[in-house]
Amino acid sequence: MNALKMKRLIWVAGLLAVANAAYAGQTKPNVLFVMADDMGYGDVQSLNPERGKIPTPYVDQLAAEGMVFTDAHSGSSVCTPTRYGLLTGRYSWRTRLQQGVTQGYQPNLIAPGRATVASFLQDQGYHSAIIGKWHLDFQYQDPSTGELLKKPKKKRDLPPVGARIPDGPITRGFDTYHGFHHARDMKAVIDDDTVILYDDEINMLPRLERKAVEYIEERAKNPDQPFFLYVPLGSPHTPILPTEQWQGKSGINAYADFVMQTDAAFGAMLQALRDTGLDDNTLVIFTSDNGCSKAANFSELEKAGHHASAHLRGAKSDIWDGGHRVPFVVRWPGKVEAGTDSDQLICLTDLMATLADITGASLPPDSAEDSVSFLPALSGEPIASTRAGVIHHSIKGHFAYRMGPWKLCLARASGGWSSPNEKNASADAPKAQLYDMENDPAETTNLYETKPDVVARLLEQLEADVAAGRSTDGAAASNDTNKIRIWKSERKKNAGR
Repeated sequence: MNALKMKRLIWVAGLLAVANAAYAGQTKPNVLFVMADDMGYGDVQSLNPERGKIPTPYVDQLAAEGMVFTDAHSGSSVCTPTRYGLLTGRYSWRTRLQQGVTQGYQPNLIAPGRATVASFLQDQGYHSAIIGKWHLDFQYQDPSTGELLKKPKKKRDLPPVGARIPDGPITRGFDTYHGFHHARDMKAVIDDDTVILYDDEINMLPRLERKAVEYIEERAKNPDQPFFLYVPLGSPHTPILPTEQWQGKSGINAYADFVMQTDAAFGAMLQALRDTGLDDNTLVIFTSDNGCSKAANFSELEKAGHHASAHLRGAKSDIWDGGHRVPFVVRWPGKVEAGTDSDQLICLTDLMATLADITGASLPPDSAEDSVSFLPALSGEPIASTRAGVIHHSIKGHFAYRMGPWKLCLARASGGWSSPNEKNASADAPKAQLYDMENDPAETTNLYETKPDVVARLLEQLEADVAAGRSTDGAAASNDTNKIRIWKSERKKNAGR
């Protein structure tokens, strides 16, 4: 048994010893956390009223009934690392994953014994469920021999029906799991730890909607036990497949139709909370894992007047804010004032510390190293943070550091798919970028060469946060790898710039 797992077991034993006394008579809120896949900040109409043309009435309703965070960021501009950060409160680049995403058939990216949001709440008596996309790696065992399966040579080959998963979500704090691993394996439907069937991808969103509603209805039969329902939808990510009912609804294109269907699926979950009487004691959060993908067909959308990144530069994959600034809407009846906004800087890694603050429980040791509670912001108060800033990361592994109004990007261009990228950036482009996000949120004016003192301050803090194994105060921590490269595209001829 490794040291991390031993520490966690000791912590859990201590927690259980005092659980009855500590929580007697308390009513902890249910938590519904819904995360769309590749939905841009500007795809929510109420967040982008001038340049948004896709109706999203149910997320808009949540915003009207709760609080919108206008400066919320995913832990990365791409799928896997964001999910790791959300569930662990720790940046994914502290692990083996330095760029890109996972493809399955590998050990779970979340190490055994590492606390997750789910295991943390589970230890406090919550029932926890994930309904949707995992995308954090796990392995498959042959249903006949029990041997671990190797990744198929053909990308579209699926794990066999009946394959068992020895290190999936139910080994990382979830009581139940229904969904799929990632988009290319979407046909393979998983229930708990078993591949149960193959189904057409077009049926996945209706399936997740139905399962989420059924879960809420089932938990209503046991109102004394709070629940954590994590719904990482696979839409409007590719394959972009709105069902027949939604095809053509937007009048723009299939992506816009799929956004509308995704919003409606979320609306069905909200209705289930109302129908079961769970509405008043449920904290609801809606967000996205990163910015909108180029697969949405930006030219078609913009021809219709829709800008998926709103006023921001870039999109999914990029180090610019369009890659990782995401919708983040919170409703908590009686706790969060309706129709309010917060411009405080937060990251999806902050969920774990926030839920610890809400439930009044201490985080376990060696956990949530990059997580800060945003609970004060929910009542309009300043966030009390020991973290100097937020670290951004692109699909290619380029870093950026945001502290106050300043954002330092250690890339010559987008750091992702948008043009200009690192390969086609101007030969005389500075090796990095500095933006004043308060006065230039569209990142149009690079101040890297005119503000050397600001650059030095942000770079020093980024290097310190990386080296320390954590960006918050707490016990000494370390990264899982020594292969973290802060600069990734610095050219030799620019080495002295």
